[in-house]
Amino acid sequence: MTPTAIETIRRALAEDIGEGDITSEAFIPDGHRSNAQIIAKEDLVLAGTEAAVEVFRLVDPDITVALHKSDGAHLAAGDVVLSAGGPTRALLAAERTALNFLQQLSGIATLTREFVDAVEGTKAVILDTRKTTPGLREFERAAVVAGGGANHRFGLFDQILAKDNHLAVTGDAAGLQTAIDRAKAKKPDVAVEIEADTLDQVRMLCGLRDVNIILLDNMTPEQLREAVGIRGAKKILLEASGGVNLKTVRAIAETGVDCISVGALTHSARAVDFSMEIS
Repeated sequence: MTPTAIETIRRALAEDIGEGDITSEAFIPDGHRSNAQIIAKEDLVLAGTEAAVEVFRLVDPDITVALHKSDGAHLAAGDVVLSAGGPTRALLAAERTALNFLQQLSGIATLTREFVDAVEGTKAVILDTRKTTPGLREFERAAVVAGGGANHRFGLFDQILAKDNHLAVTGDAAGLQTAIDRAKAKKPDVAVEIEADTLDQVRMLCGLRDVNIILLDNMTPEQLREAVGIRGAKKILLEASGGVNLKTVRAIAETGVDCISVGALTHSARAVDFSMEIS
């Protein structure tokens, strides 16, 4: 886990615990010890276990944690995710933050798996986007992978992705080629992806140097199929985006595109249900 991720967990704990758990201080004797289990309350795909374990560690290093399931595992209601033992006050202080990470991230993994299952048998890869919860991108990207998806660029710094607003400034094909050449001169190993809203733009982009990926934005399945034909044998990946949901993703995948980006994986996943039980 990166230092940034650990600091995010520290902030989450500080937000919840503040100056102290006044309920546990009143109801739980100092020095009391317990065992606890975190249990899945519904069928789901698990993610966020590393964050949950770190929560317990940061609250009190005296807590011992045993993981029973790994990220990516399919869980049924009643399955035990982890067991923890230690000071009861510390276990209760960690409870909500650990559950929050698990429920949010497992929700993302579970939804991602639904999309991955929906395109099974095609070559299409399900990708996430930058439509993530501020500050939680590292965690949410890992949850997408746990669900069987793959990661798009992390941020603005690790891949070129020129969209409609960039193209409105850049202008014609010559201007676009100049911009691509400038980008590759500065970052030769960085992939270049350009958005296309029309098939004419696809044809134009297929004729430019150093275009690695074409983002096919809000195209119909018929247009996507034609774009695949235009690309032909060129070593350019085609990414479909826009209007993607569980009802449409199969038809999109069957057009022959290489990948499908789905913002809903991270911005619309339903949190799944876990509980922690003290014994």
